[in-house]
Amino acid sequence: MKIALLGLTNTGKKTLFTLLTGRQVPASMKPGEILEGVGPIRDKRVDALAKLFKPDKKTYAENQFVLCPDIAEGNQSREWMDPARRCDLLCILIRAFASEAVYHPAGTVDPERDRANIETELLLADMQLVETRLQRLAKEKKGGQSPAQKLEEDILKRFQATLDEEKLLSTVCLEPHEETAIRSLGLITRKPLLYAYNIAEDDIGKDFAAGIFAISCEIEKEIAAIEDPGEQQEFLEAMGLAVPGLERINAALYDALGLMSFYTAGKDECRAWTIRKGTSAPAAGGKIHSDIERGFIRVEVIKYDDLIALGSEQAVKAKGRLQLQGRDYIIEDGDICHFLFNV
Repeated sequence: MKIALLGLTNTGKKTLFTLLTGRQVPASMKPGEILEGVGPIRDKRVDALAKLFKPDKKTYAENQFVLCPDIAEGNQSREWMDPARRCDLLCILIRAFASEAVYHPAGTVDPERDRANIETELLLADMQLVETRLQRLAKEKKGGQSPAQKLEEDILKRFQATLDEEKLLSTVCLEPHEETAIRSLGLITRKPLLYAYNIAEDDIGKDFAAGIFAISCEIEKEIAAIEDPGEQQEFLEAMGLAVPGLERINAALYDALGLMSFYTAGKDECRAWTIRKGTSAPAAGGKIHSDIERGFIRVEVIKYDDLIALGSEQAVKAKGRLQLQGRDYIIEDGDICHFLFNV
């Protein structure tokens, strides 16, 4: 899964990208360039499993990030648009901190204004693409129209009406076959979206509007620089934070994508596996290896909370808490799985 980091200039996107991926943004980066990086999702459940099993290695789930060019109001070239279209989710960072040392393109800091203006840019980008595609379909129709072209045209006309009302395309409900018909277009406002406000230290703990994620990139830099876990925890508590913002934003992005984790645990490795919510047991096994899905017999499931409370697999089995599930079982977040298969 790819996540686009978007926003106006001087919002803190480069800082957030580096914090999430550990990859420094080169000073020589040219306008219009993109940068990609992978960031592990620090998962306390993986850490807890590793303490129990003492494996040779532990592996976190990962998010892949794309640092896109700045959004500039009124810029018809929209260099940010193509890389964002190739991503699965948009994370839009809005500046909500004041600083005389950091220039704001509008002259003043107003996160609600910036959010509204960026949403307008997203809508305009999709209007442009929908209109262009409808014009092309109109030309193709002169030589006869296939059922697939008719279906796409009908959907795009619905989209055009929605955009004319200044509504996001994510508000339009489509049937599965309709979704398949327009998926390749990569329409921006059809994608999951997370707005993140880059706030000042004084605003930590403040309530923002629904759907807004608040993070202070400057404070997160300080947290990340503390190597001692005890000192880091003391700093977090002093700031009124339960966990680092980077952990929270990764979890929020994960949730916005409709994803969750199940786990495998043993002496070799403790690992988080990423699946969509509602995934069946065979399909989840297929994330590990295609042979598991193809030859699926059953899955042994231990609930994470049961394992932590009882302290060992043996204790879970002794209490009758080990579940044997078949191919109709839907994996739940936090399931620790052992797949049995034969190929």
